[in-house]
Amino acid sequence: MRGVVAALCLVLAVATAHPATAAAPARLITDISQNRIDIVYTFKGAELLVFGAIQYPRGSVPDERPGLAIVVRGPAEPITLRKKGRVAGIWINTDSVRFETAPGFYAVATSAPIHALVDERNATIWEIGLDYLQLSPTTSDGATVAEFTRGLVDLRRRSGLWSEQEGRIGITQNILYQARIIIPSAVPVGAYTAEIYLIRHGKVIARAATPITIDKSGFERWVYLAAQDHGLAYGLFAVALALLAGWVAGLVVRRN
Repeated sequence: MRGVVAALCLVLAVATAHPATAAAPARLITDISQNRIDIVYTFKGAELLVFGAIQYPRGSVPDERPGLAIVVRGPAEPITLRKKGRVAGIWINTDSVRFETAPGFYAVATSAPIHALVDERNATIWEIGLDYLQLSPTTSDGATVAEFTRGLVDLRRRSGLWSEQEGRIGITQNILYQARIIIPSAVPVGAYTAEIYLIRHGKVIARAATPITIDKSGFERWVYLAAQDHGLAYGLFAVALALLAGWVAGLVVRRN
C-alpha cells in the first residue's frame, strides 16, 4: 500500500505540472498493481488495482467531476451457445448461435452509471459496458441474436468472467483515480489490456492502455503445455493414469 501511495503522489506531481502549450489536451497517466498474474494450483483469484491521474492543460483542474471508465478485457475467443428444447419428450439442442469475438474476461468500472456517462456512439466504438460488446454473431436474425446474447451475458456474469461496476471508480481532487478489478479463479490465460477512458459530455476525449499477462506457472503450466502441444500423448497418459488409479483402488477394496 505504501508503494501505491508513493506512486499516486508521483503522478499527482506530474499531473499538476504545466505542459508546454496551453492548447494541449487532457492526458491520462495510469499504472496497475501488477502486469502479470500467475496461475498456480493454489490460485483463488486476484485483485487488480488500476490507478493514475489526469493531467489537465496548464494544470487547470475543472470544478466538474471527471467522467472515467476502466475496462479490463481478456483474449477474444469464438463460442457457440446452444439452446435446449423438449422434442417428443426428449431434451435436445434445438438452436444455436456462434459468437466469433466473445472476450474470455471483461470487467468495466465507471465513475457514474454508464448510460449517464457516455453516449451510445462512443460506448459502441470503445465497447464500454456489456450492452455494447461487439460479439460478432454469425446469424443476422435480430431476435435470435438478442436472446442468445442475453443468455451469454447471464452465464458469464454468474461465473464472474463478465462484470459491470458502475460508480466504483474513486476520484480524489478531480485528479487522482483508482478502481479495483476482481479477477476470478476461472479466468482464461492470455494477453489482457486495461483501458482507461476520460469522458466529457458523453464523448471519449482521452485514452490510455496498459498490457497485462495472465498465464499458468509451475506444474500447471507444464500440464497446460503438454495438453496443447502433445494432445494425443497427453490423452493416452491421462487414460492410462485413470486405469492405474482404478486398478489400485480395486486392490485396496479387495484387501479390506
